[in-house]
Amino acid sequence: MAETLGSLCDKLTIVKLKQWHVDSEAKRKSLDAQEVQLRQEIDEYVADAVAGAIPLERLSFAANKIYKKEGHALEVVAGTLGNVFSQLAEVNCRLWHEQEKVYNFENIAVEMKDAVIKQLAVLNLQRNQCIDRLNAIVQDFITGKHA
Repeated sequence: MAETLGSLCDKLTIVKLKQWHVDSEAKRKSLDAQEVQLRQEIDEYVADAVAGAIPLERLSFAANKIYKKEGHALEVVAGTLGNVFSQLAEVNCRLWHEQEKVYNFENIAVEMKDAVIKQLAVLNLQRNQCIDRLNAIVQDFITGKHA
């Protein structure tokens, strides 16, 4: 995937989740370094985007997820850049905990397994919507379409 603001923000939220759950000092140091690098990349990306150093067509990289819309009611992703970033962080937290269930899948009751898999799929769709919306907000800002 090409790097966009949305993809960088997604990576940062995942690093923050890993920092929260890490139990090793060596891993923590590595994650701390990743956090610093990602924050710098985000700052540089925004500065380059505002300066026009990134072509408009490279400001977004739509996930273009193809899925059956019937039976998959997704929350609307809207709001300011900060609001959408917050939504992305929340979705990634929920996705993290849902994925934890899969690591212990054999202990999930048979009647609950389909619900876990469906929830993973829905959360991944929401995650991609957040990433796409972050990219669209930046693109709209750069092209002067923001309110």
